[in-house]
Amino acid sequence: DLRNHGTSPHHELMDYQCMANDILEFCDSKSLTNISLLGHSMGGKVVMALALSPQLPQDLLSNLIVADISPARGPISDDFRMYVKAMQEVEERKTKNRKEADEVLQAYERDLMIRQFLLTNLVPATPSSPQRFRIPLKTLERAIEGIGDFPYELGERKWEGKTLFIKGAKSKYINRRNIPVAEQFFPNMRLETLDTGHWVHAEKPMEFMKLVTDFIQEP
Repeated sequence: DLRNHGTSPHHELMDYQCMANDILEFCDSKSLTNISLLGHSMGGKVVMALALSPQLPQDLLSNLIVADISPARGPISDDFRMYVKAMQEVEERKTKNRKEADEVLQAYERDLMIRQFLLTNLVPATPSSPQRFRIPLKTLERAIEGIGDFPYELGERKWEGKTLFIKGAKSKYINRRNIPVAEQFFPNMRLETLDTGHWVHAEKPMEFMKLVTDFIQEP
């Protein structure tokens, strides 16, 4: 996981260059080469930032897959602020189990799939403490404005390797205004569309997996 996600270490700094550098350091520590990188949403911006990094070793990255996000800069969706607020309320109410936590989240999000995704970070209660989220919500709250950013200007960098963008047909994160931006950063890109919203990999997992595996296996 990225910093401040899952069981990865927590850190106050959480911009795209920092997170891309984390991946570069991990790959270097494992002596990895010829890898394929896939990222969804914010993770998509992280892997794009890595591909464009001046520190990228020439033999590291072979395939780049970006799920329903573009490298364009823009304001972050209010949904993400709402999710952080919802998780903070779960902790403030000292909920005792997932059912109680889900009841809190229902006031913010009707989609069960999204609520279940948010609850994957919930640490069960113990006799001495209520359940809590393993991710640092205050840090995420402070960093959320920067999630709409991107570390490179048009014309500053480009990556000419194999690149696949996968768009959700019902999502606006990849659209006619920002596709040309993606094409300038990644001239060897192609775009595929699935009949989904933003959560392309969760809504159409088999179709998503086929797009990804077929792309990686191409010469």
